[in-house]
Amino acid sequence: MDKKIKIGKISMLDMLKFKNLPSRRDKVISKAEPKDIKADFPINNNAKVLHPVIQKMVIENIIDHEKAGAKTFELKTQDGSPAAWFRAGQYVSIKMNIGESYVTRPYSVSSSPKLTNQGRLAITVKTTPGGFTSDHLIRNAKVGDQINISGAEGNFYYERLRDQRNVVAIAGGSGITPFLSMASAIRDGIEDFNLTILFGSRTEDSILFKAQLDAICKATDKVKVVHVLSDEQKDGYEHGFISADLIRKYAPEDFSLFVCGPEGLYRFMDGEVEKLGLPKRLVRKEILGVSRNVTAGEDFPKEALGKTFQVKVIQGPCEYDITAVSEENLLVAFERAGITAPSRCRSGECGWCRSKLLSGSVYVPQQNDGRRHMDKETNHIHPCASFPLSDIIVEVPRGDTAE
Repeated sequence: MDKKIKIGKISMLDMLKFKNLPSRRDKVISKAEPKDIKADFPINNNAKVLHPVIQKMVIENIIDHEKAGAKTFELKTQDGSPAAWFRAGQYVSIKMNIGESYVTRPYSVSSSPKLTNQGRLAITVKTTPGGFTSDHLIRNAKVGDQINISGAEGNFYYERLRDQRNVVAIAGGSGITPFLSMASAIRDGIEDFNLTILFGSRTEDSILFKAQLDAICKATDKVKVVHVLSDEQKDGYEHGFISADLIRKYAPEDFSLFVCGPEGLYRFMDGEVEKLGLPKRLVRKEILGVSRNVTAGEDFPKEALGKTFQVKVIQGPCEYDITAVSEENLLVAFERAGITAPSRCRSGECGWCRSKLLSGSVYVPQQNDGRRHMDKETNHIHPCASFPLSDIIVEVPRGDTAE
C-alpha cells in the first residue's frame, strides 16, 4: 500500500541546510587563516604523564651498599615535575649512551610510589659478573648526572582480584628491591595486603636495606621480614636456603607466592614450589632476563656453537651490516654496533623490541618466548631473546634515544 509522506516547512529547510553543507563548509575553510590547528586534549595529556616514553631525570643521591656490592641511585625529575606513577613491584628501563653504544636496562623501583608526587624514585643496581651497564653505573655514575628512564613496566605487583590477601615473598640479593617498594607502599597506605618476606643473603653484613626493612616492620604489622643466611649461623636468623619447609613455617594458611632474585634462586625455587602444591595462578615471578649461558640449554643447536653470522639490520631507509655470535642475543649485537633499537624488559616478555625476521633463523629459549601466536606465524621475533643460527636479515623499529 502506497503511503504519502508530508514534509513540513521546517523539515524542508533542514534538508536544504544539509544539502548546502559542503558548499558552506568550503567557504568557511577558504576564509580561514592558514595556520596550524593546535588542540589540547586532557585525556592525551594525562596518558603522557602516566605512560611517558622517556622521563628526564638527574641523580640526586647515591647510597653505597659496599658489603652487598650494590648502589642505590635516588633520582628526581630534571624540571621538578611529578614522576610517572607506578605500582609497587614494577620496573623502569634506563636508557643511556656508553661509549658508542646505546643501551637499555630494566631495574625494579626500590622506593615507594608516594615519592613520585615529589618527582622522585630510586633504583638499586648490583654488580654483575660480566655486566656492562650495571658495572658502568656502579663505577662511573655520580650525583648530578642526567639519566633517562621509561615509564613503569611489568606485571609483578599485587592485584587483589588475582592474588590472595596474604603474600609470601621470596627474595635473593638485589631481588629484594620490588618487595622493599611493596613494603613501603603498605606502610604508606597505598597498598593493602599482608606481606611476609623470606630474604636470602650470604651473611648478615651483606643484607641489603636491613635498616629500612626493620623500620617498616616497626611502622606496620602488615609487613614481616625473615632473614635467611646461607653462609653463617647467627641467633635471630634462619640458616641455609629458602626451602618449601621454611615457607610452610612462616606462611599463613592461604597465600600467593612472589619470587625475585638471581637465576640460581629461580631454578632452586621451581622444585620447592612444586612441593608446596600451589596452583600456578598463585605463583608470580619477576622477569629474570635471558640466561647468560643460553647455549647450555638442551635444545640449543650445538652445530651453531661458537659461530659468527652476518646480520643485515633494516631501519626505515637505513641499513646496517653487522656481525653477531650465536652466544649473544640480537639486541646485544645491535647495541654493540651502536644501533638504536627499542627495548624495555630484555626478557622476551613485553614485546617492545618486536621486529620482523625477513630471512634466516634464530633460537628462542622456551622460557623467554613471550611472542603472541600470530607473531610466530608471521616470523616476528623479540631480538632481546633471539640468538642467530644463520646469516639473517631483520627489520627493526627505531628506538627512542637517550638524548
